[in-house]
Amino acid sequence: MAAGFHSSSASIGRWRGEDSSLATDVRDIAERLHAVHRPLFAVATDHGFGVTDRGTATVGDDASEGRPLLAVAPASPAAQLGDHQFIRDHGMKLAYVAGAMAGGIASAELVEAMSRSGMLGLFGAAGLDLGEVERGIVRLSTRLLDRPWGSNLIHSPYEPALEAAVVDLYLRHGVRLVSASAYLGLTLPLLRYRLHGIHRAPNGEVVVPNRVIAKVSRTEVAEKFLAPAPESMLRELVGSGALTQQQAALASTVPVCSDLTAEADSGGHTDNRPAVTLIPSMIALRDRMCHDLAPEHRPRVGAAGGIATPQSAAAAFAMGAAFVVTGTINQACLEAGTSDEVRRMLAEAGQADVTMAPAADMFEMGVELQVLRRGTLFPMRARKLWTLYREHASLESMSDADRRQLATVLSAPVDEVWSQTEQFWAQRDPAQLDRAATDPKHKMALCFRWYLGKASRWANAGVTERRADYQVWCGPAIGAFNEWTRGTFLEAWTERRASAVALNIMHGAAVLTRVASLRAQGLALRSDHVDIVPRPLGTLQELSL
Repeated sequence: MAAGFHSSSASIGRWRGEDSSLATDVRDIAERLHAVHRPLFAVATDHGFGVTDRGTATVGDDASEGRPLLAVAPASPAAQLGDHQFIRDHGMKLAYVAGAMAGGIASAELVEAMSRSGMLGLFGAAGLDLGEVERGIVRLSTRLLDRPWGSNLIHSPYEPALEAAVVDLYLRHGVRLVSASAYLGLTLPLLRYRLHGIHRAPNGEVVVPNRVIAKVSRTEVAEKFLAPAPESMLRELVGSGALTQQQAALASTVPVCSDLTAEADSGGHTDNRPAVTLIPSMIALRDRMCHDLAPEHRPRVGAAGGIATPQSAAAAFAMGAAFVVTGTINQACLEAGTSDEVRRMLAEAGQADVTMAPAADMFEMGVELQVLRRGTLFPMRARKLWTLYREHASLESMSDADRRQLATVLSAPVDEVWSQTEQFWAQRDPAQLDRAATDPKHKMALCFRWYLGKASRWANAGVTERRADYQVWCGPAIGAFNEWTRGTFLEAWTERRASAVALNIMHGAAVLTRVASLRAQGLALRSDHVDIVPRPLGTLQELSL
């Protein structure tokens, strides 16, 4: 089958080799394009064009012998995508990060799988108690040793003591990388982590041992991370003994973040920003703010939100992303710290099967997160709780009808819910109960947060009797992922391994990047020339790394 006609006037030089090596059939061309670890020449034939990885190509007008050369694509495996310094700094092979989905969804098992495959996994510490966090990071540090991994540090505006305690834990165990998420502004615990151990090396370079990848969706928040720590906060850290005067002086020369993730429309906490505008804006902001920094301190900008297919990853890299971060699709993998029932629900979801609902950790502020809508009543029930919270000053001020409706939403008597809430906060943060004793609105918020917090744990644990209340953090990316994998081995949730998913996305992105390069040279490649169908792990490892 002829691939399509190209005149020799479109040539960029000449190719010399055996005509028998030229692939002209659609399937053969797709196979050659797929082998991104080998160079590719596109050559004019009598009836169109063919592609080959053999022979000799000469580019330029002075080339006269051989067939017209139409385009050239060098070997371009997935390992070449993204920022090479980012890859080296973190000890990775691919610029791919599995994000820190909270509640241990980004489990230690998931982090290990990513790390052993040459990628970076971030442990989902947010929402776990300190004991669970400690067990997770001890396991990872013990089993992964020098392999890449990190953990989450989430902004906790209503539990500042918890945020500080998590930082203490990370410093005590030598955790060298955190993903800072949901921050509205900088906090002292975050800065204490980032600047711990900062010093000047013998060669004069400022060394900051602890790395922070800030996940942001707003430029005003990104500005705070891309700038050095504010002097007022540095003075507080010096005053508390967390930093010396010399360390504070060094801190004024480096940005708060070592890298930055531009988070577009995603599962969980999100501002639903479009990636095509957010990523370039964040890169431009970084360039304006950090152009005078030494290369070793210049933050790289990665992309998160909607990364679920080779197309989305290739687009992010094409816009200049140094790395890509996945979230929702990791939750659908076998290594994720969630239930098989959730994995089944995610495997059936489409792009429109998501919605926004109140968030447990920032409920009183009206902050929302994106969740799965299909197969669960959680979004509707959570919004009802927010309505009741806005309309009433206390639980006691509700009408009998509202209290009955509340009991229906909670699926438990209000008094029973409050009793469980008291037990929880008595262990976690007794100050919350002291405040609730004098502030009935806060008591109501704690009761409602009981449901919001429990709903995600019911989903992760697969509590059958609370299936209607499952809170599954999910972005529209899951629908795109399901569409891409339909009809392949990855369609079945029982086959979804994190490393297989990641390698297929990255290898497919490399194929699409090669295709874009050839098309930019004028080669008329059709869609059926492009093969990014998911393949089993063993067939990709050699091609991608």
